[in-house]
Formats: sequence, structure tokens, C-alpha cells
Amino acid sequence: MTDALRSPHPADPLIALRPWEAPEVTSWGRLPMNAVDRRAGALSLDGDWCFQLLSAPDAPVGSAWSSAHVPGVWTMQDTDDLPQYTNVRMPFPEFPPASPPANPTGVYERAVDVPAEWSGRRVVLQVGAAESVLLVHVDGRPAGISKDSHLAAEFDLTGLVTPGERAVVRLTVVKWSDASHIEDQDQWWHGGVTRSVLLCATDPLHLADVTVRARYDGDLRVDCHVRDTRGALPEGWYVTGDLDGHLLAQDAEFDRINAEDDRVSDFLGEARLRATVPGVRPWTAETPGLYGLTVRLHHADGTVADTSRHRIGFRDVEIVGRDLLVNGERVFIRGVNHHDFHPLTGRTVSYDDLRADLVLLKRFGFNAIRTSHYPSDPALYDLADELGFYVVDEADIESHDHAHEIADDPRYLNAFVDRVARMVLRDKNHPSVIVWSLGNESDYGANHDAAAGWVRRHDPTRPLQYEGAAKRGWADPDVASDIACPMYAPIEDCVAHALSGSQTKPLIQCEYSHAMGNSNGTLADTWAAIESTPGLQGGFIWEFWDHGILQRVNDGRPAGRGGAGLYQGGVAAPGHRWAYGGDFGETVHDGAFIADGVVFPDRAPKPVLFEHREIAAPVRIECFRHEGIVLGNHQHFRGLEWLSAEWELALEDGRRLTAPAELPTLCPGESAAVPLPFELPRDGGEAWLTLRVTTAADEPWAPRGTVVCLPQVRLRSPARRDPVPVRNRSVEVDTDGLLVHPLLTAAPTLSLWRAPTDNDELGGMAARWREWGLDAPERKIVDVHRAGGRVTVLADYVCPAGTVRHEQVFTAVEGGILVEEGADLPEVLNDVARVGSVFETVAGLNLLEWFGQGPWESYPDRAAGAPVGHHSVPVDELFTPYLRPQESGGRHGVRHFTLSAPDATGLAVRLDEPRQVSVTRHRAAGLAAAAHHDQLVPRAGCVVHLDAAHRGLGTASCGPDTSASYLVPPGVHRWSWTLRVL
Repeated sequence: MTDALRSPHPADPLIALRPWEAPEVTSWGRLPMNAVDRRAGALSLDGDWCFQLLSAPDAPVGSAWSSAHVPGVWTMQDTDDLPQYTNVRMPFPEFPPASPPANPTGVYERAVDVPAEWSGRRVVLQVGAAESVLLVHVDGRPAGISKDSHLAAEFDLTGLVTPGERAVVRLTVVKWSDASHIEDQDQWWHGGVTRSVLLCATDPLHLADVTVRARYDGDLRVDCHVRDTRGALPEGWYVTGDLDGHLLAQDAEFDRINAEDDRVSDFLGEARLRATVPGVRPWTAETPGLYGLTVRLHHADGTVADTSRHRIGFRDVEIVGRDLLVNGERVFIRGVNHHDFHPLTGRTVSYDDLRADLVLLKRFGFNAIRTSHYPSDPALYDLADELGFYVVDEADIESHDHAHEIADDPRYLNAFVDRVARMVLRDKNHPSVIVWSLGNESDYGANHDAAAGWVRRHDPTRPLQYEGAAKRGWADPDVASDIACPMYAPIEDCVAHALSGSQTKPLIQCEYSHAMGNSNGTLADTWAAIESTPGLQGGFIWEFWDHGILQRVNDGRPAGRGGAGLYQGGVAAPGHRWAYGGDFGETVHDGAFIADGVVFPDRAPKPVLFEHREIAAPVRIECFRHEGIVLGNHQHFRGLEWLSAEWELALEDGRRLTAPAELPTLCPGESAAVPLPFELPRDGGEAWLTLRVTTAADEPWAPRGTVVCLPQVRLRSPARRDPVPVRNRSVEVDTDGLLVHPLLTAAPTLSLWRAPTDNDELGGMAARWREWGLDAPERKIVDVHRAGGRVTVLADYVCPAGTVRHEQVFTAVEGGILVEEGADLPEVLNDVARVGSVFETVAGLNLLEWFGQGPWESYPDRAAGAPVGHHSVPVDELFTPYLRPQESGGRHGVRHFTLSAPDATGLAVRLDEPRQVSVTRHRAAGLAAAAHHDQLVPRAGCVVHLDAAHRGLGTASCGPDTSASYLVPPGVHRWSWTLRVL
């Protein structure tokens, strides 16, 4: 470590200004945001920096230095300042714009050898992002200030460094500030330098900005702003450009009008390049055609002063009436909200991380991303351009805890406009960005209107949206939102609005289905309504990630960068767990509400993704007619030529037939009948036909053969099979009327409760079930009656809210035991979790095989993505490891199943009709009592639930509950099943 790094700098004028409590100050010495690519030839300053963590920004810098990795957050790098999660609440009590006295402040320093060949050039430092206030010094001299934790800040260091010599760069990052009050997003609070740091050099004559307008009809316009740091622009400079090697023309008419209007200045140069591209390949999310654009700035002698490269796409976005159109087509927005997150590095994500995110989303049918609730890492937009995603780009504004006060606070006016404008200036050349968002959950006020006015003037080619404007009504034409984008509006309200005659804007919910724990019920019903209702165009699921941080159990600290490989399939390795709010000792937190994604923290898919994949299927079976199967192309721009397919016929008796499928030539929106691929066998019971659709060739997001969708149709209903009673054989029950069976360690009893899901807890249902006493009813035997080979058992399940009469009739039948059951729920129990049987088996039964929906988890209101067939899964893999243990592992529509040991011995169950079944190693009570999976102890045997009725999942943790058709009502419920030994 050099002496310069060991010694604190003298009194600092930037610190004396206390910019962390001055909302009017958004920056000082920071260069204007632009869309010029500076990565080529830049010097990366990523790596280990000297670091110390101060207790407050005005605390003295000491002489004891440790190290910290950049990019990275110090909250994940073994400091005493640990992550904290809040949703709405601020993590400190001070009102805006104040910050708390205890204010962790990171000081980063490193020596930089400035290349000698940069002599005479302009030197620029780019800090990719810092949370939340950044102060920059070079050799002890102030270089600048920046706020906005999720956009880059650039500083001109030309006068502060000497090429060929060493300079010491200090980055001081203040965690809490006036800016924190408008960065009150639903995420972990961190502190640090979260994106890459670069040092680059340009000619003093340089491109200050490049703006691309590439239209669907092939019209291309490139506007260039030119500056010279030495003062007035030199004579004779000019700009050239090429598109994939084809030269662009200078726009002489633009130059003439500028001159006539006296718009030419001595310090700002403007130039425009034009072209009309014949036979252009339009950009859409389905067909993301890109072109390489290179812009060069020349000196008068022709030498190149500066170069900027871009990947551009030709497309139009417009709103016509109540439709959002891309290239003239009304498109469905199948979106997800996406945070920058990683379980080991917090806010810092790599290009490979983001590519893996988008590849997975693409494979499961998503076509849109909302960058909640701030502009994402720049790599995300490059990838969205390449892979094909529509992006709603959202500004770094959320004042949730103090929304009403800040929306009209003039002290924050500049911050609102600055953050929105800088986002637009950075991302405007990306074809994937189709909508600008003014932020999230910040009420609605004059500050939003001011920001909207700037955007409408600067970029009239894209619509604006802002959820907070919905408080004025979805149809109000005078608000700063061109799209009605509410969050968690019941689909019934959306349909009613679309049918009311008063709708004036597209309705695309910015959040509509909350993926917390075992959730996303009624997703298929929601999309059926969207696709059948003009005026509704989709929405964005909340959200992509479960934000669980990998935590060491022994010391309670984040595992950090060294934790790679300590998780798989959503499960943390022994000695580790996924941490959520409150797990780092914080007293102000919002618990597991941070775990609400469609993937686990390690990006393992949750079952809801298979549901979404089927809902978004590009090719579907419309219906089954006598002449064949009707297939439909449900894409907007693409045919079916990129897909291949195979037919699969699953018969109830276990047979499976396959045949190649030739997909018809269909334009988007077309359908056609194809012949039935099989002659249906006369026997075999229930029959289901599945079209297994895969990629026909390698795609940028999937190798050849990747499953795209599995549309299915039933060709034959099941035949009724009544078990045949066996005379002279009895069924054994004990004195309490409980079935005695060699493979059962706990006899079948009535179950009315489930380990509450997050939706159950936060939606209030779990509290009601506990109040009713459904979690621990008292079983009282009423009567045991034996008649021949039949035993009838009557029992009352006594709860504080009422008594449920339960009847079981056991009959010896061929091959086993018939169990016929009934439960009579009083009117007060008008919404219970389940009605069914629960029993436990001996150890050693480790494989579940079944005919029904699967192979992944499914529930009554989340079952569209689980095709009917024969499935086989080890028992230990049936359980879904949601971060907070809860009801999981269920399979819907099960007709029959076996539980077997390795030697094929075990038990078999056949149900009277398709039922909800779950097989796990955990009792509901054990799941409900645990906060984390490391607190669970799996049982040696299996806990089996057979449900006559099971409540839907809904999304009531934040959004609508399940619909009435998926509730379990009072009254009499009947079900039956047969049990036999294999």
C-alpha cells in the first residue's frame, strides 16, 4: 500500500457541503448522461480496492485499511454493516430529506497508472453505480458528486491526472441520504460500488451523444452531438457512419436548416446521418433482427477523433385507441418484473448472470421485462435486444414511505427530472425499450408531470407509463401515463373496464400476480380473460427472483463470493440457508416478503414457470374434432417453421405411443386441422394426446430440442370401475375406529388444514383457520359398526367454530380395501384449506408413480401447465423448497398412484375421480412451525394427503385471492379410494 493510500486527505469541501442531505443537489462535476459506447479501449478498475467503513460520512478517515471487491456491496463482504430488507418502511425514522446520524460510509481507494499514450487526450472516469451518494476525489482533490444508485456517473479527470504518472482515486460512498427516500424500493438495502468502474480516454473533440431513430419502414436517422473540451469546436469536423458496412448519407437539409435558424453554436456541434434501408428485417421480441451501426467523428483532415458502436433494431411503437402496437400489431405483454440481484453478491450482477436470467425467461414463454424499480445493468438491454424482449424501462424513483409528501415537494423536483432524463439518455437507442416508466409507488404529483414533460419532448417515439397516475382513474387523459398500468387489479375489474365503453388506453398491469411462496393461482384464468377481451394486453408478474441471500448458519453472515456451489435446485447446502428479512439481526424488516419470485435464489425454476410456459404457448390445440386436431399459431409475427413436434398418446393402463408430428404452415393467428396421428385403441381406459413442441434448431436462447410447450387434449374419458367386494374377509380397525394396515404407521384421518402458504398468512386465511381450530381439531369417536366385511366409523372433529362429522366405510375388495368417506362441514366453516384424508406410511417407500397431472407441482387453480400422463418422481424430490416452509408438493388431478420401495414392494391407491394428492416427508404442523428449511427434520416414512377438495392458491399475499370456484365450501364432501399392497 502506498503512502498516499495510508494517509487521510485534508479537510474536504465535498464533505463540508453535506450533499447527502440536500435533495436539490443531484450532482456536481458529473458529465451529462449519453448513449455513446466508451467500453472499447477503456481501462478496467475492477478488482480489490483499499477500503474502510466509516460510521458516518463526516467521520475521519483512519489509517487502518482492509480491502473490498469492486464491483460489489460491502454489506456482503464481511463488514459489520449487514443487509436489511424493508418493503414500504424506511429503515430509519428520519423524515425526508434527513438521514440518520449512524450512516455507514465506505471509502474506496486505489492507485491508477494513467497510460502515457493518453497524453493530450480527455480522461474520463466512469463509475457504473454507487449506492446511494458518490463523492469522487483524485489525489485528494474533489472531482465530483453523483446521486442515483442505479445509473453510471462520469467525471472529466483531464485536469486532475497526468498521463504516464500514478494517481490515487478515492470513491466515498454514503449509504443513507436524501436520495434514499426516493429509492425506497421493495428490496435489500445495501451499500457500495455495485457496477464496474472504468477509466477511458478520448480525443478532446468527441461525440457527446448519439441518438438513433430506426423505423419499421427502414427509415434511419442518427443525430450526433459533438463537443471539444478545449473550447470552441474546430473548423471542418464532420461525422460519418455505416450500417453493417453500408455508408450512411450526411443530411445536408438538416445542416442547411440549422444554419438558417442560427442554431449553430461555437461549443456544440450537431450532425445528422440518414438512410433508407430496403428490405429491412424488423425488430420484434419474436424476431429480434439487429444491425451494426458505427458512428465516426472526424477532424478536418479526415482522421478519426472518436467512434461509437451500436446494435440497433428497426421497429415502431405506438398507441392507437386502446391498443399498444409494435410494428402495427397489437401484442400481448407476457412480462415479469426484474431486479438486479444475486444471492452471493447482492446488487452486483455479471453479463453471464443476466444472460442466464433472460435465457430462462425466454424458455418459459416470457416476452417482456419491467426493470423494477430502476434502470438495470446496461448488459440487460443489450441482451434484451439480442434475445428478444419488450422492456419497460423504469426510473430510479420510489418514495413509498413518504410518497404523498415527496410527489409535490419542489426540493425533489430536480431529482425526479434528472433520474428520468438520465435513464432516457442512456437507453434510448435500444429497440427493446418500448415504454418509459416514471418510477413506482411514489403517489402522483407535479414532479411526475415535470419529468413526463421532459421525456415527451426528448423522445416522442415511445409511450410513457406510471402506475401512480391510476389514482386519477384508468381512463383519465390528462395524467402522465399513456398506459393504464395498475397493480394487482382483480381481473373482473379489468374486464369490466374494457367492456364499459369508457376505456381510452391500453390496460397492461405493471404487477398482476404475486409469486410469493406457493402462489400464482388463477394465472390461466387471468390469461383466458386477457386473450378474449379487447383492450386487455397482459402485464408483469411480480417478480423474477426470490431474493434469498445465502447465509452461513454458524455466524449468521452472508456467504459472499465464496459461496458458489453451495446450492442446487433451490436448496442451500448443509450449514447454509436462504436468508430473508430479519435473519441478519435487524429489528426493522418485512420478513419473507422479499421471497416472491418465479425462481429460487439460485435461479432454479418454481412450478409456476411451467404454468406460464403453457399459457404462453406459441402453438396450441384449439379443439378435437372427428376429422382431426385443430392447431393454432398464437404468435404475433412468426410462423411455426422454427418449431418441431412429436405426438404422444398416454393411456390410463400405462401404454405410451409416439409419432412424429408435421406442423402445418400457419401465419400468426391462423389455425388448421391436422389428422389424428393414432388410431385410438379400443381398450386402455382414459386417453390423452399431447403435442410435444420443441425448437427445431439452435436458438440464441435454447439448443435444438428444448421443450417450448406441451399442449394436450383428452381423447377419451375414463370408464367407471366399481371395486368388487370380497366376502368372508374383514377389515381390521382398532378401538378408536382407526384402520390397521401393515404399511401404515398412522391411519387415515380427516384433514381440514394445510401448512399455511404465504398467501394464506398474509391474506388472513391462516389466522381464521387457527381461530376456527382447524389446525388441531379434537377427534371423538361416535360409533363403530361392523356388518359382514364392512366397517363404518363415525367420528366428530370438534373445533371452537363447530363440529365436523366424518364418516369412513371400510370394505374388503378384490386386491385391497375400499375406503368411502364423507365430511359434513357446518356453515361457519365456509372457506377451509382442504377436505380429505391424511395417513402416514412405513419407511422405505421412496418412489411415487402416478397417472395424473405432473410431473411438477400443481394445484386446483395452477394446473394448466401440468399435462396428464404417467409420471415418476422420488419422494424426496416431490417437496418444493419455498424459502419459508409451507404447503407444497401437491399434484392435481391424480387418478391413481403407487408408493414403492427399491424391490417394487409398497402400496397402491386408486381414487374415485381425479383428486389433489401430496406425498412428502413432513407433517403440516412441522412445516408451519419452521421458519427455514434447516429447521425441518424429514420423516422416515411418507405423509400422504388425499383431498376431496383443496383450496386454490390465489395471490393474496399481494393481490387478488383465488376465485370463488376454487374455494372449499361448507356442506357434505364425499370421496373414496382403494388401498392395496403391491
